[in-house]
Amino acid sequence: MKDTKKAIQSLEDLLQASVSPFHTIKKSMERLSAAGFTELTAAESWKVEPGKSYYVNLYDSSLIAFSVGSAVSRDKAPMIRMAASHTDWPCLRVKPYPEIIKEGYGQLNVECYGGMLLQTWLDRPLSMAGRVCVRGNDPFEPEVKFVDFKRPLLMVPNLANHIKREPEKGAEPNKQTDMLPIITQVKDKLEDGDFFLTLLAEEIGVEKSEILDYEFYIYNAEHGTLWGINEEFYSAPRLDNITSVEACVTGLLSASSCGKNNDTISLIALYDNEEVGSRTKQGANSTAIDRIMEKLYLALGYDRDQYLSAMFKSYLLSMDVAHAYHPSKPNNYDLKNHPCMNDGVVIKMSSTQTYATDSTAVSVLEELCRKDEIPYRKFSNRSDIRGGSTLGSISSCALAVKAADIGVGLLAMHSAMETMGADDQWAINSLTKAFFEG
Repeated sequence: MKDTKKAIQSLEDLLQASVSPFHTIKKSMERLSAAGFTELTAAESWKVEPGKSYYVNLYDSSLIAFSVGSAVSRDKAPMIRMAASHTDWPCLRVKPYPEIIKEGYGQLNVECYGGMLLQTWLDRPLSMAGRVCVRGNDPFEPEVKFVDFKRPLLMVPNLANHIKREPEKGAEPNKQTDMLPIITQVKDKLEDGDFFLTLLAEEIGVEKSEILDYEFYIYNAEHGTLWGINEEFYSAPRLDNITSVEACVTGLLSASSCGKNNDTISLIALYDNEEVGSRTKQGANSTAIDRIMEKLYLALGYDRDQYLSAMFKSYLLSMDVAHAYHPSKPNNYDLKNHPCMNDGVVIKMSSTQTYATDSTAVSVLEELCRKDEIPYRKFSNRSDIRGGSTLGSISSCALAVKAADIGVGLLAMHSAMETMGADDQWAINSLTKAFFEG
């Protein structure tokens, strides 16, 4: 039975926690641990058992979690049904030595991470979250502290039209000069050199000299909201791609508790760095997922040949957001393949293989949707517009598995505030659940 409000409330809880990829993983691990999943460490030997569930933290911003069916056979290695999404989103990130002073205004030197819609980040309450590394007992093991300021700290103000020069009118903001957020006013000249470092030290309770390095994401501090005559739309920061993280975690939790598909392994991969190409140790283009899955099979008593054979039977569900039809911009879409919000799950297709989908993979999803009465539509870009890409092709190529790309349709993708159909989170949750259980 469709329960839109329950699906949106769960999504909103995750969105508010997911103020950096580190915090997305932290929240996901808390949910998995509460459901009985056991944490494993990638750098150690494993003992895993059929009928049990586990997760692996990869460098704090990625996560692999899996449930092993209770009836997996020792004679025949089970296939894996895997769903993957990403934990990062376009935003501003704080640079090293970020303090800038101009006429007493304290600004932060930042860089743009991913393909931001820059104008949408102006005039909004912004906060910061990330991690700080401080000195520890071992130089190779610094102490890591995770921080979320949880309050508006910054803003990037617009310039009034009245005083814009002609070249500035209608121009895209400059990433270096126009996107520097104001964070304070500096009145004491003795403190104007390190106000950001002072803020970090006070927040985590250490001396400034103890801080070695940091990674901080600037995020939109606004909450999500339902709107429309019938509350049929939902707008929030970070829908790309926390909608898919939510579906992955929800689907795996359901699979681990339902007792179905006891002869398979259900697995989710939450990757970092998709917005900048995935070519990192914690991204979809890393060998980490292959190594972790091989460790899993070896821990279950299978050999490498059995593992490789199982992979050719496995299936990857790549989950990232899609483009919903914009009623004011019809010429930016394909003539027929343009889903609207609240059309359900979007199956993304492209002959260029920027989306990892073929007819056999799509047929699996269509059958699952029809069987469980889950609404869906197919999407293709205009033939003269390249469109975007996602982690599906990267990951399926590395693993050599059958794959398909799906997501919920968004308006204003990569904006500081994105919009989706309120019913669509229920739809993608339901398909992920059916994928693991069907």
